[in-house]
Amino acid sequence: MMAQISDPFNNTLKINASVITIGDELLIGQVIDTNSAWIAQELNKTGIWLRRRVSVGDNKEEIIRALDEESRDTPIILITGGLGPTADDITKPVLCEYFGASLVINGEALANVKAIFEKLNHPLIERNLKQAEVPDKCTVIPNKRGTAPGMWFEKEGKIFVSMPGVPHEMKGMMTDYVIPHLQQYFTFPFIDHRTLLTFGIGESFLAETIKGWESQLPDHLKLAYLPNYGMVRLRITGSDSNSSRLQETLNSQFGKLKTLVAEWLVAAEDTTLSQVIGKMLQKGKQTLSTAESCTGGYIAHLITSVAGSSAWYKGSVVSYANEAKENILGVQRSTLVSAGAVSEDTVKEMVRGVIAKMNTDYAVATSGIMGPDGGTAQKPVGTVWIAAGSRNNIITAQFNFRHNRARNIEMTAYYALNLLRKLMVEEGILLK
Repeated sequence: MMAQISDPFNNTLKINASVITIGDELLIGQVIDTNSAWIAQELNKTGIWLRRRVSVGDNKEEIIRALDEESRDTPIILITGGLGPTADDITKPVLCEYFGASLVINGEALANVKAIFEKLNHPLIERNLKQAEVPDKCTVIPNKRGTAPGMWFEKEGKIFVSMPGVPHEMKGMMTDYVIPHLQQYFTFPFIDHRTLLTFGIGESFLAETIKGWESQLPDHLKLAYLPNYGMVRLRITGSDSNSSRLQETLNSQFGKLKTLVAEWLVAAEDTTLSQVIGKMLQKGKQTLSTAESCTGGYIAHLITSVAGSSAWYKGSVVSYANEAKENILGVQRSTLVSAGAVSEDTVKEMVRGVIAKMNTDYAVATSGIMGPDGGTAQKPVGTVWIAAGSRNNIITAQFNFRHNRARNIEMTAYYALNLLRKLMVEEGILLK
């Protein structure tokens, strides 16, 4: 059976889907729902547009209501959660009631459960064996990463797929089974994106800058603003039944957008500031170290989150106390006394010290007052000095952030990385 649903952007074919996540732990915030975001990304690559995400608790009436409401609007309903072996996992019996089915033992699922417990050398109890029970009106989806099988139902031209809430188990089912079978079932439009990253311009000012261009975008292209920590991602999404035509239109409009935001453009791709720094350093065959006071290692965390960063990042000195600044980085005591730890002179000396200590080509240093206490009239909470330097040059910047402690730390880290990026651009290290 092949199905088509009309309308992503009111003029092309579009397949919509809904995600229903089940579990009281999601509603009370005990567990963060990361499944929906991942599912949305994977569906979008395939040409399926996620119309709605719904979370419900472990309540039969709420689950049935969600199934009814989502199936009225979308042909694909993906369900995660509630398939475990405990009493609060009620998804299977509710699906039995919804589809008029009875629970039966599935031989393949039973063999999988037994094999897993034998491999782990764990005792197998009746509660575990019940994981192999499935509604007799579903197609069983093998679980290669756990004990709870997935279930595929079809009803009145709609697809219902139930999967475990454990992320790596769900991802395996989506990749190996669900998406390939959906591709056989539906005819999809082509969906593609172009994304760029800006830094140093607010969302509203950015929107004002590009409003003329945005107003003339074709109906099948949509622009999204994704702000975060001084950065704004701009993403153009397009949908078309003709792939070549879509690529041509996207490339043309993306070229115009890059020209309009050139002053603030960090990268013309969907990337992070840390990844950009890494690419620039690798291109110049350069290395980096960090000297952190107020950020307490957060910049190092952002950097080492990038796979392969060991090729260009040597390490960090978290010189939180003045003694560490003086004894490890060589900051002069007279500087700390006369200018203070939160000063331009101090972060400059921190940069020089960590470059010498780590033997790197570049370094970045931070010192500030993150709050909620510790500020003065001259240096209130949120006062930050940042230095980025090479062996031949150091640039500095002062900022006055007005957020809570956690956000001040994060803002400082991102602004430090961007200051480093600016220095490298000044010194001729460009991505392209």
